[in-house]
Amino acid sequence: MSEFKEISPNAPAGAKLLNWVDNRFPASKLYREHMSEYYAPKNFNIWYVFGSLSLLVLVIQIVTGIFLVMHYKPEATLAFASVEYIMRDVPWGWLIRYMHSTGASAFFIVVYLHMFRGLMYGSYRKPRELVWLFGCAIFLCLMAEAFMGYLLPWGQMSYWGAQVIVNLFSAIPFVGPDLALLIRGDYVVSDATLNRFFSFHVIAIPLVLLGLVAAHIVALHEVGSNNPDGVEIKKHKDENGIPLDGIPFHPFYSVHDIFAVSVFLMAFTAVIFFAPEAGGYFLEYNNFIPADSLKTPNHIAPVWYFTPFYSMLRAITSEMMYALIAAVVGATVFVAIKSRMALFFKVLIGLVALGVVAMMLNIDAKFWGVLAMGGAVVILFFLPWLDHSPVKSIRYRPDWHKWVYGVFVVNFLVLGYLGVQPPSDLGGRIAQVGTFFYFGFFLLMPWWSQKGSFKTPPDRVVFHAH
Repeated sequence: MSEFKEISPNAPAGAKLLNWVDNRFPASKLYREHMSEYYAPKNFNIWYVFGSLSLLVLVIQIVTGIFLVMHYKPEATLAFASVEYIMRDVPWGWLIRYMHSTGASAFFIVVYLHMFRGLMYGSYRKPRELVWLFGCAIFLCLMAEAFMGYLLPWGQMSYWGAQVIVNLFSAIPFVGPDLALLIRGDYVVSDATLNRFFSFHVIAIPLVLLGLVAAHIVALHEVGSNNPDGVEIKKHKDENGIPLDGIPFHPFYSVHDIFAVSVFLMAFTAVIFFAPEAGGYFLEYNNFIPADSLKTPNHIAPVWYFTPFYSMLRAITSEMMYALIAAVVGATVFVAIKSRMALFFKVLIGLVALGVVAMMLNIDAKFWGVLAMGGAVVILFFLPWLDHSPVKSIRYRPDWHKWVYGVFVVNFLVLGYLGVQPPSDLGGRIAQVGTFFYFGFFLLMPWWSQKGSFKTPPDRVVFHAH
């Protein structure tokens, strides 16, 4: 047990209180380690505000969620009416509900931008692999949280969206039907489903999410932040051990983030007060109609932030399976020709490929669609080991790499747009090409990421004062 620190009897009351707390809880130590003495690279740009904004939106969602739970009734016969009661009769209830619904979309906007920044500047590379893995786990939890919460208003799109998505699990061989039954708690989406989703949305997933966010931040502060140059600032320190290319997070970047928060809140409030439904993208019009198990909407689509993955699900048809089989065979031949591995391993890979082809021919395309939708998220976890580029940042990669990243972003947006549209022959073809490109971007990354002429990164960060 450490000895208590003494303080002068003439010290101000505030200093005495802080000393009393510090002797029992490391408040000042935590402040120094994570704020005033946490040195961040001095060349951060606008892309580095989205982590703080994600934390802000998480707080908004938790606080507004607490107030919504005070009046919400997790029962199939009362859920929709309780939401209407919040909107119409609870003082400022409409504001709390719109903050929560807009916050869900805002959360995904800032998280997508935060992840893209990591993709651009190689923030997943050594020694930040664990930071990236925690971030991907947060993204996965966020998707589960949003899906569970989407059912709670018990509107038409909520009900039928949950019905469609949960039914997808039944496509999994052997365990699928039982798994879908376990998730629903019934043979159809019902009161049991609503109660399960409410429990997970309000208690279980937020607890996991908060733990992962804490682990993400602790892991980040342990290895230090990346920067647009991809230079490790801990390589060059002064005689006091302070990075020469770093500045204290507080007050420099805390003020920087406060400005970003101000701009974000102006946009956030503008949406809440003037376009909370965002033309049906943030709140679908069908969700203002009570759930009816006997009346199916003309077009069922998930919320916009799920639509790129939903497009990949719909893109996997029986016809598409032959193209996938050709891709598996082609990849196997490519590995056999180009790889320097032993003959035994080449034969093993060939046998595995034959097994995969046999499975693809004998298992329904619906299962492979579900696998593609899930795989599109899971593949992000492997990114630190897929990128073989000799440099981290996109600044020092070949110019054509930037075009590859640009096409990847456009492709993701196109898949998202197609996901909210009714199925069509042209849209289906574009979604299939987009799905191939999405997975090709990651699966071929070990090959293309090391091709081209790379610029030499600087030994120290490149910084120009504003």
